[in-house]
Amino acid sequence: MQDQIKIGRLLDTMRANPPLVQCITNFVAMNIAANVVLAAGASPAMVHAEEEAGEFAAISGALTINIGTLSTGWLAGMLKAAQSANAGGKPWVLDPVAHYATAFRRNAVAQLLELRPTIIRGNASEIIALAGGASRGQGVDSRDPVEQAEESARQLAERHGCVVAVTGITDFVTDGQKARRIAGGSPFMPQVTALGCSLTCLVGAFAATAPDAALDATVAALAVFAVAGEQAGTSANGPGSFSWRFLDALANLDRETLDREARISAA
Repeated sequence: MQDQIKIGRLLDTMRANPPLVQCITNFVAMNIAANVVLAAGASPAMVHAEEEAGEFAAISGALTINIGTLSTGWLAGMLKAAQSANAGGKPWVLDPVAHYATAFRRNAVAQLLELRPTIIRGNASEIIALAGGASRGQGVDSRDPVEQAEESARQLAERHGCVVAVTGITDFVTDGQKARRIAGGSPFMPQVTALGCSLTCLVGAFAATAPDAALDATVAALAVFAVAGEQAGTSANGPGSFSWRFLDALANLDRETLDREARISAA
């Protein structure tokens, strides 16, 4: 379908001119997120300090913000980086990890939402709660299926003028008007720590490549993840062997394979 043609082209474009992506992510995710972005063909920078986050966002192609291991100092850096990205017309991605768990997190996400993220990526429980619904999430774990979060995603996208991605067994992406589902991946993926956080950073890489096409960029990132995950899962014996096979699959994925194997449908 036409979406698959676009995503293959986006992958080649990203690799031809690797964008610098500022990844403000959590301690657990830093290593694997950096490796994922590198394997896919972009350039990650894990810069979060308040003293430099805003300045660095100005020279980056895109910014990603993940609140997994939140602290007061990190929040200050996140806010400065998002303000700088907005001022420079750079896309930025919000990953509201377990934002419903504590008052500190709820307040942090409220401040970040005021800065109008280009893309929001979360699991079903996070997206349902962010839209004001009652989710079954516990900590960072989603207890809700993706399909139950689809209407919440549409509402969030319309309310905040952004693209919203709900990731799970079959991903759902919408800008409030158009929507896509992306199938694929592997059952081993939820067993590898911080793969979802890494996906947020990869979404940022594609958003930097196509800053005026946030929906297409998000679909492309999710499709790349799904195809590479499915490939890695076929020969993995468990989450340990899956992890390195997944990085290899990302690095070896080409445009033709992506266009052939991506499973994207209108929603």
